[in-house]
Parts: sequence; structure tokens; C-alpha cells
Amino acid sequence: MSWVITALAVTSAAVSARSSYISGRVQEDELKRQAEQEKMAAQSRELQRRQELNRALAANMVGMGQSGLAGEGTPASIALASAKQVGISEGAISLTDKLRQAQLRRQGAMAAQTGKLQAASTLLQTGTQVAGQVQQSQSIGGA
Repeated sequence: MSWVITALAVTSAAVSARSSYISGRVQEDELKRQAEQEKMAAQSRELQRRQELNRALAANMVGMGQSGLAGEGTPASIALASAKQVGISEGAISLTDKLRQAQLRRQGAMAAQTGKLQAASTLLQTGTQVAGQVQQSQSIGGA
């Protein structure tokens, strides 16, 4: 009868370990998917910012042309400085987006690792319990 209990304990541990492993993998896949969605959203935001910048620069050029100002000198210098500042800002935003994506990927890897560790822990605990039961049954049978 004790072998039935041992077999049930081992089977239960195997199922639990597999479940932990799969759970970790599912979390990892979901976080990878989120990172990809974040990447696509970041690309979309960057495209939108560039379009807005182009519209603003075009409006400035049209305004300067209508007022009779040439595309040289101080207004052009101001526009160039403004464009450089926008470029720096876009670089910082892009970096933030990339860091967010990297964080999601790291979380996914950690979720997978956690699932593996939980699975191993379950198997080790069950092995210890089964060994204790075997030892106990041998003590009772040998006494």
C-alpha cells in the first residue's frame, strides 16, 4: 500500500513541477509579446512626432517666406537650433522606449527561470518526502 502512496506523491510532484514550468514559460511568452507591442507603439509614436516636427518646420518656412524673410540668417539659425533640440528630445524618448522593452524581456526571462526553479523545488521536496516515507516504512517493517 505504501508504494501506491509513493507513486501518487511522485505523480503529483511531476504534474505540479510541469505546471510550474509551463506557467513560467507562458509568463515569459506574454512579456515578450508585450515587449514587441511596446516596440511597435514606440515606432508609431516616433513616426507621429516626426510628422508633427515636419509640419511645424514647414509652417515656419512658409511663414518666413510669406513675410519676405530669406531662409538664411537668424530665423534659420533658430529653426536649426530648435530642430537639434527636438532631435535630442526624440533620442531621449527613444532610449526610454528601448529601456522599457528591455525590462519586459528581462521580466519574461525571470518568469521562465522562476518556473524552472519552482519545478525543481517541487521535485526535490517530493523526493525528500518519498525518501522519508521509504525510511519510515523500512523502520516499521524491520522492527
